[in-house]
Amino acid sequence: MRVKREFLEASLDIKLLWASVFFRLLAYGMTNQVLVFFLTEIHMSDDKVGLFMSLTLVGDVFCSYVLTWYADSWGRRRVLVLGSFMMFLSGLVFSFSENFRVLLLFAIIGVISPSSNEVGPFRSIEESMIAHLTPHNKRPEIFAIHALVGSMGAALGALVSGSFMHFLRWLDLVETNLQAYKCVFLLYCAFALVKLVIMLLLSDKTETTGHHHEELSSAEALVNDEMAPLVEQAHHEEERSHSLSPETLSVLYRLLTIFMIDSLGSGFMTDSWMVYYYSKTFFMSSFALGALFFVCQIAMASSTLPSSIIARKLGPVRATLAVQIPAGIFTLIIPYCEKYLPLSITILILHFLTMAMDVTPRQILLTNLVRPTDLTRVMGVVNIGKTIARCVGPIFTGLIAKHGYLWLCFVISGCLVILADLILACSFLHIDKKIIRQMHS
Repeated sequence: MRVKREFLEASLDIKLLWASVFFRLLAYGMTNQVLVFFLTEIHMSDDKVGLFMSLTLVGDVFCSYVLTWYADSWGRRRVLVLGSFMMFLSGLVFSFSENFRVLLLFAIIGVISPSSNEVGPFRSIEESMIAHLTPHNKRPEIFAIHALVGSMGAALGALVSGSFMHFLRWLDLVETNLQAYKCVFLLYCAFALVKLVIMLLLSDKTETTGHHHEELSSAEALVNDEMAPLVEQAHHEEERSHSLSPETLSVLYRLLTIFMIDSLGSGFMTDSWMVYYYSKTFFMSSFALGALFFVCQIAMASSTLPSSIIARKLGPVRATLAVQIPAGIFTLIIPYCEKYLPLSITILILHFLTMAMDVTPRQILLTNLVRPTDLTRVMGVVNIGKTIARCVGPIFTGLIAKHGYLWLCFVISGCLVILADLILACSFLHIDKKIIRQMHS
């Protein structure tokens, strides 16, 4: 099996990057279970919670822009170490402070995720490192494993959070729910320190000065009249520049439109709001919520490896359409099952099973369209654009939830995800065959 072989043969740097995303999403998965409850417990209204989450994402956009744009010149490892340390500080502040402004500041600069999904500069830089270290024909499996271990971390985080709070109450170690939530953020600090140590162990090969497995000519399989400029050898002066080439920008604008619409939809119903919805609609306990979202995240994790197989057979664009359109439909259906908990849980699990199967195909699409010298910055811009779009949703979600219509956000989210997929099909469907040939070369 290709996945098993690539896992065993992967370099130490690749395995360290897998460990990094595991512990990061483990930490995000824990705080995702308690963030909305923590904010409401310190007397924030639903609309103010939505504003807090949106402002957090806006701040993350600025931090991510600076760190990803200059990561190659400052040093990728140095940026990741700094980010890990700021994660630790933010967890510490959330453990001891209840001041809105202080919490917001450290949610921004320290990276607190409003969902179990990625925020901040980590993902862009790590994916650029992986592409830098991996030849094209191995990327589907390497990226799939990267997504798998991240999803497993988020799943374990949901279970750890619910179980940890249940354990604290059972032993009478905490007197209030707020104290239990603060203990979860202390645990977040511990995993941030583990991530920091992992970043310190990365080698020089992960930097732009390290060895590239693929030169620009490896993308020749994609060349036609439209895409040829993307794979021309860059001039030495341009490689040293902080600007992107006009050809790269042409592709970037189209990708940004697609990914931002998709993220706008996702922002209307983040995992944190889903936890809140199931708590209020079905009166589920913290342990039950942790168990439910553990199962959901496991379902999402189990879909990552099949996604690499689908991407190899169908191409990245068709593979994305095959899984994301069903995911959008499942999102639309969830609120109509509010009187039937077993049916609602089934649809929710199906939603998680399909929603992340596009991660590997999209990574393949992006890393095959953009030349290595532009890749870190392009990935940074794409993830920043996605975060900007995701900022909008929580503001409206908070307002809608305040008036008792939280279910409507599921409908808006599903419609926007499907719209993004239709635009993707119109823009890039024609290049699937070329990318398939390159992956099999």
